[in-house]
Amino acid sequence: MSALVGIAWRSAWNRRFTLALTLLSIALSTFLLLGVERIRTELRQNFSSSVSGTDLIVGARTGSTQLLLYSVFRIGAATNNVSWKSVQALAAHKGVDWVVPLSLGDSHRGFAVLATTPEYFEHFRYGNRQPLVLREGKPFSELFDAVVGAEVADQLGYHVGRKITLAHGSGELNLAEHADKPFTVVGVLARTGTPVDRTVHIGLNAMEAIHLDWIGGAPMPGVKIPAEQVRKFDLTPKNVTAALVGLKNRAAVFSVQRWVSTYPDEPLMAVLPGVALDELWRVVGVGENALMLMSALVALVSLAGLVSVVLAGLNERRRELAVLRAVGASLRHVLALLALEGAIVTLLGVLLGVLMAVLGIALLSPWLQSQFGLALHLSQPTLNEWALLAALLLSGWLASLLPGIRAYRLSLADGLSPRI
Repeated sequence: MSALVGIAWRSAWNRRFTLALTLLSIALSTFLLLGVERIRTELRQNFSSSVSGTDLIVGARTGSTQLLLYSVFRIGAATNNVSWKSVQALAAHKGVDWVVPLSLGDSHRGFAVLATTPEYFEHFRYGNRQPLVLREGKPFSELFDAVVGAEVADQLGYHVGRKITLAHGSGELNLAEHADKPFTVVGVLARTGTPVDRTVHIGLNAMEAIHLDWIGGAPMPGVKIPAEQVRKFDLTPKNVTAALVGLKNRAAVFSVQRWVSTYPDEPLMAVLPGVALDELWRVVGVGENALMLMSALVALVSLAGLVSVVLAGLNERRRELAVLRAVGASLRHVLALLALEGAIVTLLGVLLGVLMAVLGIALLSPWLQSQFGLALHLSQPTLNEWALLAALLLSGWLASLLPGIRAYRLSLADGLSPRI
C-alpha cells in the first residue's frame, strides 16, 4: 500500500501544474459551498435573534406575525394602539419584571422613528442576549434628544451633535415634517445586524411633544406650540403601539399571556417572540431555499468540472498506464492508483477551500457587518457543513474512479502504440 501511495504521489507531482488547476477548482467550490451555507445559516440566526431576552410582546389584538412585524421589524402599522393605562396595569402585574413601551408612526428620511423609555437601552437584547452598545455618545435624557442606529448614522453621515427633524408618517417623502421641533443626536448605537440599526430612537415624552399641536395626523389650523413651551404641558403618553415585557420567572409566561388576552379594559394579545419568529420565517424563508438551491448547483458544477478535468488528463496518461501494466501492474492496481490519486487531490482541495473560507470569514466579516448588517462568526462547523465536506470528499473520490474505469477498458497495445 505504501508503494502505491508513493507511486500515486510521484505521478501527481509529475503532473503538478495540471492537478494544481484541478485542486484550485475543488478549493473554490468548497469555498463557495461553505460560504453560501454559512451565509444561509447566519441569515436565519440573525433573523431569529432580532430580539432576545424578551419574554412577551404585547399589543392590540391582531395576528402574531403582524404584531412582530411592526414592533420588532418596523414593517407595517398597528391595527390599534394600547392605552397607557393598560401599560401601567401590565407593569403592575406580580409576574412582570419590566415593561418597555414602544411607540411608532413617525419617520426620518425613510428610517423608522421609535419612541420609548431609557429602560429600552437597559433591557433590549438581541443575538445571544447581547445588550445594545453605544459606539459614541449617550442614551437620550433631554426632551429633544435622539439616538440613531448604526445604519442611519452611516448612510446619512450623522454624528453626535447633529440636528435632525422628524416627519409624520412613514416613507421617504417627508411631506409633513415637525420642523419647528428639531432633535439633537446625542448617541450612535453600534451595529447589531437587526432593525435597531435602521431606527431613530427618541423618548415617549418627545413623541407627545411634537404632536401637541397636531390632530388626526395633521397640524391644528391656527395652533402652533413652540418647542420652548411644550414642557408646560403634560407629556405623559396617552397610548403606545406595543410593549416588550420581561418576566420575573419564565415559567409564568403562559399565565401572563392568558392574563393579557383576557384583560377586560381593551382587547390585547401577547406573543412569544421565538414562536412568532418561527412563524414569520416560514413565510419569508423562500430566500433560504434559494440559497440551498444555489449551494446544490455550485456543488454540481464543481463536480462536473472535476470529472471533465480528470477525464481530459487521462488521454495524456495512456502511455504511463500502459507502461505500468507492462511491468506487471494489474488492472486492480491501476484502478487503485487512480482512485488514490483522486482522493489525495480532492482532500487537498477541500482542505485548501476550508482554509480559504476561514480566512474569508475572518477578513470580510467586519466589512459585511458594517455594509450589510450581516454578522458572520468563526465557529465550529454545523452538521450541514460537515455533511457538505463529506459529500465533496466522497463525490471527488467517486469522480476519480471514472478515469480508472476507462483505463480498465483500454488495451495494453493502445497505450504502447506510437501515434501517427
